[in-house]
Amino acid sequence: YSTAARSNLSTEELVTALGSGVSTLPKHAVQVIRHVWNEQGKAVAVSEDARNTATVGQFVDMKWKLGVAMSSDTCRSLKYPYVTVTLTVADPSGQITDKSFEMTIPQFKNFFRQFKEMASVLETV
Repeated sequence: YSTAARSNLSTEELVTALGSGVSTLPKHAVQVIRHVWNEQGKAVAVSEDARNTATVGQFVDMKWKLGVAMSSDTCRSLKYPYVTVTLTVADPSGQITDKSFEMTIPQFKNFFRQFKEMASVLETV
């Protein structure tokens, strides 16, 4: 659907492309696709346009370091461990910027777990 939306295919063009390119689709499946495209094709095309205009930077690098806040002006004994993460991102024009943020240890563990999940999903693609 996303390729058809990007190409602004009509219903008949989509059905013709499916019929010529994928000969294993049964006729009733093509009929269902035709019906759904007639009903939802415009919405898919609009969402594809929105996705293409919302440009996102490219992830370049990630650095992290572990720190401990020992004290501050208002608190003599913090002993607060934290992780500082710096993400390096290149925006669509090519300009590279760093985005930094701090997390508690449990937040960082969750962040790391999510990165591992993303890596495992990307390996299956």
